[in-house]
Amino acid sequence: MKLKDYRKKRDFEITAEPQGGCEVQPSSGKPLAYVIQKHQASHLHYDFRLEWDGVLLSWAVPKGPSLDPAVKRLAMQVEDHPVEYGDFEGAIPEGEYGGGTVMVWDRGTWTREVADVKAALEKGDLKFTLYGAKLKGSWVLVRTRGFGGGGQRSSWLLIKHRDRFASIKDITLEEPRSALTGRLLADIARDEEGNVEKAAAGDPPDLKKAKGGMRPSRPARRSLQKRIRSK
Repeated sequence: MKLKDYRKKRDFEITAEPQGGCEVQPSSGKPLAYVIQKHQASHLHYDFRLEWDGVLLSWAVPKGPSLDPAVKRLAMQVEDHPVEYGDFEGAIPEGEYGGGTVMVWDRGTWTREVADVKAALEKGDLKFTLYGAKLKGSWVLVRTRGFGGGGQRSSWLLIKHRDRFASIKDITLEEPRSALTGRLLADIARDEEGNVEKAAAGDPPDLKKAKGGMRPSRPARRSLQKRIRSK
């Protein structure tokens, strides 16, 4: 039932997005997945996802995460996604829900800084630590409007706590490539037969290449993907 809204919005005969398993298991002592997917759809945004109770709790962050504790990023809670979605990088056909290009921009694991995640979500104050390739350290999601839960939309703020990983650098501009394959959005669209011109609009201006010549070679991408997945 947790994935009802997710599945209702998608035609899996058309999109390559994963449908997800039938069984939703409670979280146990295993490492919990964290992923951010950079998504160039009708507009560019970053989908922030935390694994909990067998699904990926999901928020759309229009401007992407900031390492500066003084910068509070709007995060709109959206429907839960299947855990398998964390590995999805590719092109969603135009005309379908979320049509555009998806990049696995960051990934890793996370741990809670609260005793009860469900209670923290209901309260609207979830503190956690990220162990990603790009984002690390202590963070918080604070709800500002709505009640959230499941597929109900609500407004939150994604905020970096002050620790040794805090910084004023713009991580979205300095680290624009996929944490999974090293590709830019335009590269992914080209490889997956997506809309290259639309995808390129989400890449930093100085890295937009007509031929995608700055991306790593195919063997280098495969090596990077193996290293990331082995972590």
